[in-house]
Order: sequence, then structure tokens, then C-alpha cells
Amino acid sequence: TFTELSTPNPQNIHSSQGNHHRFLGNKNYQTVEQCLQSLNRRHAELAPLAAIYQEIQEAEQAIEELESMCKSLNKQDEKQLQELALEERQTIDQKINMLYSELFQSLVPKEKYDKNDVILEVTSGRTTGGDICQQFTREIFDMYQNYSCYKHWQFELLNYTPADYGGLHHAAARISGDSVYKHLKYEVQRIPKVGLSSRMQYIHTGTMSVIILPQPDEVHVKLDPKDLRIDTFRARGAGGQHVNTTDSVVRLVHIPTGLVVECQQERSQIRNKEIALSVLRARLYQQIIEKNKCQQHSTRKLQVGTRAQSERIQTYNFTQDRVTDQRIAYEVRDIKEFVCGGKGLDQLIQRLLQLADEEAIVELLDENLKSPK
Repeated sequence: TFTELSTPNPQNIHSSQGNHHRFLGNKNYQTVEQCLQSLNRRHAELAPLAAIYQEIQEAEQAIEELESMCKSLNKQDEKQLQELALEERQTIDQKINMLYSELFQSLVPKEKYDKNDVILEVTSGRTTGGDICQQFTREIFDMYQNYSCYKHWQFELLNYTPADYGGLHHAAARISGDSVYKHLKYEVQRIPKVGLSSRMQYIHTGTMSVIILPQPDEVHVKLDPKDLRIDTFRARGAGGQHVNTTDSVVRLVHIPTGLVVECQQERSQIRNKEIALSVLRARLYQQIIEKNKCQQHSTRKLQVGTRAQSERIQTYNFTQDRVTDQRIAYEVRDIKEFVCGGKGLDQLIQRLLQLADEEAIVELLDENLKSPK
């Protein structure tokens, strides 16, 4: 239960307000408005926590009154009233657990980018099984598309570069909806697949990478035209042949960072340029986020940006019919059902979010213990 978790004493919420007042008194603010704005922000943060804590206190007081009443009962009405008191106690206990759950969620630090839409990119890697890796990349891309449908998100295809035999070299999509980045931010990884090649009859391993880029507003990432090199050329099919008679493919090179984005999804060069610019902004935005997270020196195991893309996070073992998430020692059986992108994937993501919240609370507690009184 949430009461068993190592949550801060809610009484500290009130003392925190007093400490904040003293802190502001010692700070050399330029204007009174700055002081008031800071106080108002802090009050807005603490007010919901204080309200929940007051409800918990009232519920605990009700339990004390019930226990006191039971002690004063005589033998005649003791049995009937004790049964009623027990039912009331169970109801109050459920309410307290619910309130502690709300308190826990209120204490979890909210990440700035959780409500953002995202750009999903998948890229096939090398494999000992020839085209197997490209087919696996297509399966994973389809899985996230199905998961978007499961969560009632919008899924807009931005780029799709097919490989031979129905595989996929690279694809990108924009996913829009409620808290998309919050749910998908821990999916950044290089995924190894272990399986049996049906044609070659031997065990092979292949890899593909998943990148989740929070979609910025244009005002967040401004691109100077001087920093861009734009190349255009004709689209090519999976076998290398030209599939278009116009130079519709657009390749953008961001000179300061060396980032390269290519798009050939649409027949229109203008539309491909718009898509490429959108992906480039998202990649630059991701660099800003990673830089900020590195400056915070977070020690969380699940923290986005602290794990290299080359590090194995999940393994899809087709020979043993299981998916393993090494970060949380979580295993899922029935890969075929899992890659459908429905309930199985959602359960794993929800478990990751739960553990990430617990890590965030532990980190918050550590910071409070280290900070001067």
C-alpha cells in the first residue's frame, strides 16, 4: 500500500512554507513583484498537498473516534455496533489508502516534456540473418502504430524506407495525443532479437534502434537558414532503382551539429522539406533535453538520457517466446501477442512508469535530506 512507501511526512509541507518565507526574506529580490510571484508559485504547489493531508488527518481522527466508541460499548449492543464500526473502519481505511495514493502522485516531480507529442524513429541494424533484422524493424514499427491506436493517439507517417522481402530500413512517425512522451520516453533503446532463421535453420541475432523525440513548438527551436545545407535528389526504391522523375527527396544537414535528416515520403519536395525540418527540430530539441538532464546529475536507473542507445534494455527472444526488460527484470511471454501493441505492451509501460515515480520520490527524499535545514 501507499502508506508503506517511504513518503515524506506531510507535516513538512507546512514547515516548508515557513522556510520558504524565511528564504525569501534573506534573498535580495529586485522587486516586490518577484517575491510575490515566487510565493504564489510555491503556494500553488503546496496547496493541493496540504488539502490531501488535511483529509488524511480527518480520516485518521474518525478512526480514533470509532475505536473510542467501541471501548465504551456495553455487552448488550456491543456485537451489532461493533459490526457496523468494522464496516465503517474498512471504508475509512480504503479512503486513507486512496488519499495516500493521491499524495504520492502529487509529490512525484512532473517532467516538463511529459505532455509533448513525439516523433518516433526506428532504424534497422546489422544481423547475421540477412533480411531478418529489417523484418523485425517493421514488426516493432507496426507494434508502436498499433499501440497508438490502443491509446487513441493520432499516428502520422513521416518517412518510410522499405527493404527487400517486406522489411524496413528506417521509418519515422509523429504521434499526437494525451501525454504521449510520458508513456514512450523509456522506449529509447537498441533492441536485440534472438531467433531461428526459417530459411537458414540457425540461431541468429539482430538489432534495431528506437528513438523517441519530444515534439517541440517552433518557438522552442529556431533554425537559422545559414546553418542548413539542403540537398535534393530523386527517390530510389528498395532495389536502388529510381522511382520518381523529379528531385523530390530532401536531405538536410545542420552544419553546427552535423545532424542529417532525409525524407522521401511524399512526392512533393516542399512537403518533404517540411517533414525533414520537423524531424530536425525534434532532434535538436532532444539534445537540449539531454543536456539539461545531464546538468541535473540524476542517478535514476530509468532516467531518459542517462542510458546509451547502444545499451541493451529489452530483448526479444523468439526461440524462448519471451520479451525481457533488463532494467526492471520484467518478463512477458507470448511475443506474438506482445508485438500486437495492445494490453501486453501497455502493462510493461505502466510498470515502468510506476517504478520511475518511485525512483523520483526516493531522489526527492535524498535531496531533502542533503539540503540544509
